[in-house]
Amino acid sequence: MSHKQFSNFDASQPNFLVLDLMRKEKTIILLLACINFTHIMDFMIMMPLGPQLMRLFDIQPAAFSFLVSAYTFSAGISGFLSAFVVDRFDRKTILLFGYIGFTLGTLACALAQQYETLVAARILAGLFGGLIGAQVLSIIADLVPFERRGAAMGTLSTAFSAASVFGVPFGLYAATQWSWQAPFYIIAGLGFLIIPAVYSFLPPVREHLTNRGEAAPPNPLQIIRQVVQDRNQRMGLLFASGMIAGHFCMIPFISPYMVANVGFLESELPYIYILGGGLIIFTAPYVGKMADQYGKRRVLNWFVLLSAIPVLLITNLPRMPIYYLLVITTLFFVVTNGRMIPSQAIISSVVLPQYRGSFMSINSSLQQLATGLAAYVGGLIIQKNAQGELLHYGYVGVLGLSISFACLWVAAQLKAVDAQPAIKT
Repeated sequence: MSHKQFSNFDASQPNFLVLDLMRKEKTIILLLACINFTHIMDFMIMMPLGPQLMRLFDIQPAAFSFLVSAYTFSAGISGFLSAFVVDRFDRKTILLFGYIGFTLGTLACALAQQYETLVAARILAGLFGGLIGAQVLSIIADLVPFERRGAAMGTLSTAFSAASVFGVPFGLYAATQWSWQAPFYIIAGLGFLIIPAVYSFLPPVREHLTNRGEAAPPNPLQIIRQVVQDRNQRMGLLFASGMIAGHFCMIPFISPYMVANVGFLESELPYIYILGGGLIIFTAPYVGKMADQYGKRRVLNWFVLLSAIPVLLITNLPRMPIYYLLVITTLFFVVTNGRMIPSQAIISSVVLPQYRGSFMSINSSLQQLATGLAAYVGGLIIQKNAQGELLHYGYVGVLGLSISFACLWVAAQLKAVDAQPAIKT
């Protein structure tokens, strides 16, 4: 089952064939969303485990931040290096290789008994995890035609919501009831269930090899030159990095600001993720369909403009009743997530299929680095006063919005190079 089987036929074909291919497409998207769920869950669970890990390992906040960043930077490095080889292989093979390694790395985290071994396990998980995100997006882009890709990205983004709504609260409960290792055992267990499903139901994804014909695979210098010399790809990387930086300069400080400045209790913080993530599960597919119906760039513009309201509110909140606060935080999650769905669809279309794996790997690497850099810059701006309150979070909100608005100009420069018509439904 190839991209051609999904896209290169007309409406005169039998209806049962169209429906069968559409069902297979939905199965593949759901399977990739399950992979994303465990991948995102593994990354997200580290931050709320901070107090427990710092107490048990007797480490300072700086050591804990290194523990978190160890995964991000190793994923960024592996994502960049993999760009030189991934387009030489079936994308299914690369995804299976990365996901098996990621699952074993997560299991190693659960088995770690000391701080140093946990750091090593996080680096191992990151090295393989850096392969996963880029391959998932590349497979979606290879198998799902551009006119339906927004809806596919919307479904895929529900993995983040599910990780927030179900994964993080359940992981914290398991850590509290049993041990900090419990969430990692659970994630690894899910991974070992998903691996055979990927092997059985995900078709080979080799059309990028067919499109290359008899030409030899490009070497690393050719890959870098191909990206550097293609303005569309350069602007695509700038756009993707900017969108993630505008988002993550604010995200790490939401919980601390809510507790220190707004009056949330630590026990009330899960409500933010449960409500915000829960609503995204329902809104994300609709945002994706809107992107397909009205245009990816137009929907991106709408959501970036709309995001100014919750961003300015959430970064300048005074103390108020919790139900008012939850309305604002939920709106923040829904609208800011809405920006990312058309963004992913746009990024997937700026490069031809035969170069997409390399491009998406470099893109994933730069996004990992942009995430870490944005969080670090946000931390430099924010300060703490004598009462323990956080100062200048509003400046971080303005910075995030400024970056996001600048990305709209960059998005206007991008061209979709694989947006050929496909199934007529």
